[in-house]
Amino acid sequence: MNESDVSRVLAEAVIEAVLDTPGVAFLRPGLVDLLRSSALWRRGLPSTPAGSAGVQVRRRKDTQDWSVEVYVVLHRGRRALDVTREVRSAAAKAVERVTGERVTGERAAPAQIAVTVTGLV
Repeated sequence: MNESDVSRVLAEAVIEAVLDTPGVAFLRPGLVDLLRSSALWRRGLPSTPAGSAGVQVRRRKDTQDWSVEVYVVLHRGRRALDVTREVRSAAAKAVERVTGERVTGERAAPAQIAVTVTGLV
């Protein structure tokens, strides 16, 4: 499996884990996702979940570790800090499943995971 395939599989695993986290309403959609959803809706086809802008996975050039950025919109009524910690934990477990390496404490091995809350609904 080449790096592009691993990146795609890793992103899909993180997306699934994040969307299963209580308190997460949805991933931040990007312009491409919004346009694709609109075009599919007009054709009567089911839209695919918007996730490409909500989860970005890259290989860090300096360390060769993975960099995972998650952008979420949360439900009101839960502490954002608690939900973001759960999202980070879920993303770390997804990275561990895909790469087979454990994500530990402050050290970014094999991934650095950042979670940003972009809104509340």
